[in-house]
Amino acid sequence: MVTTDRVVIVGAGLGGLYAALALAPHPVLVISPETLGEGASSAWAQGGIAAAMAQGDTPQAHARDTIVAGAGTVDAEIAALVTNAAKDHILDLTQHGTPFDRDAAGNYVLNHEAAHSTARVVRVKGDQAGRKIMETLIATVRATASVQVMERVVAQELIVTDGRVTGVMLARLNGDSVSKPVALHAPAVLLAGGGSGGLYALTTNPPRIRGQVMGLAARAGARMADMEFVQFHPTAMDLGLDPAPLATEALRGAGARLVNSEGDYFMSSVHDLADLAPRDIVARAVFAQTQAGKRPVLDTRAAIGAAIHDRYPAVAEACRKAGLDPVAQPIPVAAAAHYHMGGAGTDAHGRASLAGLWVCGEAASTGLHGANRLASNGVLEALVFARKAALDIGENLPARVAEPVPLTLQFLAGGVPPQADGVTALRQVMTDLVGVRRTGEGLQRALARIRALEQAQIGSPDFVNMCATATLIAAAALLRCESRGAHWRDDYPEPNHEKAQRSYLTFSEALHLRESVCTEAT
Repeated sequence: MVTTDRVVIVGAGLGGLYAALALAPHPVLVISPETLGEGASSAWAQGGIAAAMAQGDTPQAHARDTIVAGAGTVDAEIAALVTNAAKDHILDLTQHGTPFDRDAAGNYVLNHEAAHSTARVVRVKGDQAGRKIMETLIATVRATASVQVMERVVAQELIVTDGRVTGVMLARLNGDSVSKPVALHAPAVLLAGGGSGGLYALTTNPPRIRGQVMGLAARAGARMADMEFVQFHPTAMDLGLDPAPLATEALRGAGARLVNSEGDYFMSSVHDLADLAPRDIVARAVFAQTQAGKRPVLDTRAAIGAAIHDRYPAVAEACRKAGLDPVAQPIPVAAAAHYHMGGAGTDAHGRASLAGLWVCGEAASTGLHGANRLASNGVLEALVFARKAALDIGENLPARVAEPVPLTLQFLAGGVPPQADGVTALRQVMTDLVGVRRTGEGLQRALARIRALEQAQIGSPDFVNMCATATLIAAAALLRCESRGAHWRDDYPEPNHEKAQRSYLTFSEALHLRESVCTEAT
C-alpha cells in the first residue's frame, strides 16, 4: 500500500489533462493506459466544440437546441450552465495555443452540425479539433511541474473506506500482460477515463475504451445514470477496420448525402432535416438500410469533391488506407457505437454519489445530453466539468508549500488480463442484442450471456469492469419500456411521456435484475 498527497486522475484524455492543469499547483498523478496522447477518445474527436460565438447566437439558443436533441430528459439547469461557459473555454484553449480555424479578419470559423439551429461549432483544420487540442494540452502538461503522468497503467478498482473513496488499485500493462494490482491511497480521485463504445463490435472509439472506468465506479457503489442511452454514429466508415474510422458529421453539414446501393436518397423520406436530422434518427435509418441489404454510402463527390483532402484530411487519409478514393467513389458507412450519454451520475460540481470521487467527460452523466447528445457538445461538457471538478477538489486541499516529489510504484508480474475471445464474445452480444434496435427478449438474453462471460473470467478485474458496464446498459434498457432518443425498443416503439426523465441505477440493482432474469430462464 502506498499513500500520496497527489490527486489521482484516471484517464489522460482532454478532461483528465484539462483538470490536471486546472488543479495546478496542487500535485496531480494522471493515470494513462497508453503513451500520453494515444488511445484517448478526445484525440479522435473530429467534430469540434459547440459554443455561441457568432453575432446573433446566444447560450440560450444553444441550450434550447441541446434540450430538443436530448428528447425530453436533459437537465435544463445543466444545459444553461454548460452553454453559458462555452465561450470562455474556447478562449482559454486559444490562450493555451490551440490553433482554431479563423477567417482573414481573425474571427472563429463556425460550422453547422446536425440539430443545431445555426453554425456554432469551432474546429481545427476541418476535422482535426480533437488531435490539435490534445497536442496543445499535452505540451502544457509536460511543462507543468505539479503534474506527474504514469503511462501504461490502468485503474482496476476503487478503494472505499466507510463510504468514501480513499484510493485506487492500479496495475501496469506490458503488451498483453498485466501486473498484480497496487493499492494507492489519495486525497481525491477524479475519473476521466472515457466511455463504453468498445463494448460493441462496431465502434468509432479507441481500442481500450470499453467501459472499464464506468464499471469500477459502479462496482464501488456509485449511482449510475442514463446507462441505456448509447449514441450510435450513423456514418462510421464501413471499411472492415476496428475501430471504424469516423466520417465526420461536418461532411453532411457541407452537403454530402446518404444514399443506398440502389441510389436512393433515403433520408429525404425519413425526416424533414434529412441528412442533418438528429443522430439517433439517422443511425436507425442507416442501420435499416444495412439490415435490408441496401448498403448505405455517404456521397461527398458533388458537394465537396477534391476539397475533401484539404478540408477533411482525417477522412481522406482513412479512405486512402482502405484503397478508396472519396473524390471518385462514395464512402460505405454503418451505424457504430460512438458516445455514451450515461455514466456515473454527477452534480453541477462533478461530484459522484460517493464522497471523495469526482467524474468528468464521457465516464460521467451530468444531465447535459439527455437521451441523445447534440453534436459537438461532448468535448464542451468534458471541458466544463473537468474545470468544475478540479476547482471543487482544490477547495478542500491544503495550500502547497513545497515542490511535489514524484511518486514511484513497484509493479510485480502476475495479474490476470482479459481473454481476447471473451472480449470478442462480449462485444458481439452487445452489438446483436443491446445495439441500435432492442427488444425485451433480446435484452434478457444479453444479461444471461454477459453473466456467463463474466463468470468465465471472474479473476480478471478489467473484464469484470467491462461486464459491469455491459450489465448496467442492458438492465437500464430493459427497464425503459419505451423508445426515446438513442434508446430504441422494437417492442415499445413509441415514447411514453411518463418516462420523460433521467434514469438512475446502482450496480447492485442491476445485478438483482440480472439474477432474476437468469433464474426465470432456467
